[in-house]
Amino acid sequence: MNRFWALLLMAANLSSAAYAQPDQIILVRHAERSTEPAADPALSVAGEARAQTLAATLANAGVTAIVTTQFRRTRETAQPLAVALRITPQVIAARKGEAAAHIAEVVAAVQAQASGTVLVVGHSNTVMAIAAALGAPKMVDLCETSYSHVLVMRPAKPVPQKLYLLQLRYGMPDAAPAEPGCQ
Repeated sequence: MNRFWALLLMAANLSSAAYAQPDQIILVRHAERSTEPAADPALSVAGEARAQTLAATLANAGVTAIVTTQFRRTRETAQPLAVALRITPQVIAARKGEAAAHIAEVVAAVQAQASGTVLVVGHSNTVMAIAAALGAPKMVDLCETSYSHVLVMRPAKPVPQKLYLLQLRYGMPDAAPAEPGCQ
């Protein structure tokens, strides 16, 4: 009889491991960037202020992991929160022409977190695609002038097919979009 319970407990642990995922995922685009250097600009003064606001906003959100790209603007957006929480962000390289592979790598990094809250700092052309790959409905892409969007995703446990999604804003309002069809 004891062997039956041991096998049942082992099966339950394997089953819950298959559904391991973070408790919450927060996706943001990097904050406002400078124009120089053109290849890898730092944050502008407004971007630095937004990064500080993000850190203050998420200070008590239970962030246990942070994912960024190799670009300064994503790393600098996450830096104030990472320093405050003593977290070393995981950097996942975004390679030109390989958006799908990058998104898959980010999703795998997020799903590797068995609990806690994961902050993902991406780009205008990746945030909504990452959200969709994590189970969110297809949403309109972010505009080049959009920096204030926050997506808060909460996977329903133990049912990974269901997802709760909040789309919020933080910091100063964005400038009006210069292009149609984006948010």
